[in-house]
Amino acid sequence: MRTDRYNSPLSERYASREMQYIFSPDKKFRTWRKLWIALAETEKELGLPITDEQIEELKAHADDINYDVAQAREKEVRHDVMSHVYAYGVQCPKAKGIIHLGATSCYVGDNTDIILMTEALGLIRKKLVNVLDRLAGFAEKYKDLPTLAFTHFQPAQPATVGKRATLWMQEFCLDLEDLDHVLNGMKLLGSKGTTGTQASFLELFNGDQETIDRIDPMIAEKMGFSECYPVSGQTYSRKVDTRVANVLAGIAASAHKMSNDIRLLQHLKEVEEPFEKSQIGSSAMAYKRNPMRSERIASLSRYVMIDALNPAITSATQWFERTLDDSANKRLSIPEGFLATDGILDLCLNVADGLVVYPKVIEKRLRSELPFMATENIMMDAVKAGGDRQELHEKIRTLSMEAGRNVKVEGRENNLLELIAADPAFNLSLEELQALMEPSRYVGRSVEQVDAFLTQVIRPILEANKDLLGIKAEISV
Repeated sequence: MRTDRYNSPLSERYASREMQYIFSPDKKFRTWRKLWIALAETEKELGLPITDEQIEELKAHADDINYDVAQAREKEVRHDVMSHVYAYGVQCPKAKGIIHLGATSCYVGDNTDIILMTEALGLIRKKLVNVLDRLAGFAEKYKDLPTLAFTHFQPAQPATVGKRATLWMQEFCLDLEDLDHVLNGMKLLGSKGTTGTQASFLELFNGDQETIDRIDPMIAEKMGFSECYPVSGQTYSRKVDTRVANVLAGIAASAHKMSNDIRLLQHLKEVEEPFEKSQIGSSAMAYKRNPMRSERIASLSRYVMIDALNPAITSATQWFERTLDDSANKRLSIPEGFLATDGILDLCLNVADGLVVYPKVIEKRLRSELPFMATENIMMDAVKAGGDRQELHEKIRTLSMEAGRNVKVEGRENNLLELIAADPAFNLSLEELQALMEPSRYVGRSVEQVDAFLTQVIRPILEANKDLLGIKAEISV
């Protein structure tokens, strides 16, 4: 790491090498050369006087990019595409005259952006599916462990630890649906020229409309795409970047929600994220076990959610067929949105792999609140024993307020059961009341809902993507 200049935390600390390479200069410029080869092959196949020898020369130097020549040339001409056209021509003297023939800079620039975003979406998809796989195992393991549920972070009807995990998973499932929709709709720009009219190809092919109609489909096929966008200005619509960034922002929002829940549960000492043997939680308080991974998920997620505004504003402010105020913004917002989301999902994988559950703490907190949750059942049993429902309802309300005061004001244990047992109107002994305090009686259909969700939603996803499963996440710090 260079210590005398700014280093992006996304590359130094958070994003995987795989995602970093997708947005590396080397990947970009190699893709430019593949696009130039595809264009030359297409033009040759459609009748332009391009030779097999020229094509083979281009292919021979597709990967050994002479960066020194390109960089020196760019200092002279101040144009990155033409610098690389020149450098490619230096290596391919027989083919230099047909490199980039009929194209504008966006032929390589925009098509490469689409190709890189498509590949990056594939990597994000793989990690997202693996997060679902890890959480599915967690939900299955703890589907029948009762836990106190919360609304407004106030005690509410119990659920199970596994049921809560399905809420996280459902968010990610929605993200997967959005991702697949956008990924399946990705198209290349093709080669449409300076203002999208293909005027240069009218000249090259002597106005032959049928031949020109074949150019974009042939380039798309050579680059692994099914089609190109049917119309464009000089660039593909920046709405595409907006759609992609919104998918990333959705994943970030889901991860943020999960990380918040884990942070709160760690405060309650019910569930903890992984904590390594030699990990330091605080520089001052040696006993602390801070939820640093979940906090980092939240931190990066906020960045990605805000980053989605960049492509949206860029899309809204493009003038007519092309302006260049998108370029500098795109160089930052798109790669860094992907790098941050990649880091988020690696953290999610790491956390989901090592979540620690403390059943005794969970049970203790649940039982401390369970008498309040059980009051309706208690009232029904008292009615069966001959009591008056309306009278009993008022008594339970009054006794619940008294028990709550004992807990909050006096700092005592919840004694609601003792108060009810002491009231002859209920005709229930303390032993009978305590028998009603089995937590599993109050979790509703949590277990059945987990089973149904895993069977009907998650396992079909995992089965359809089984070749993507099994990856491990490495986090730097």
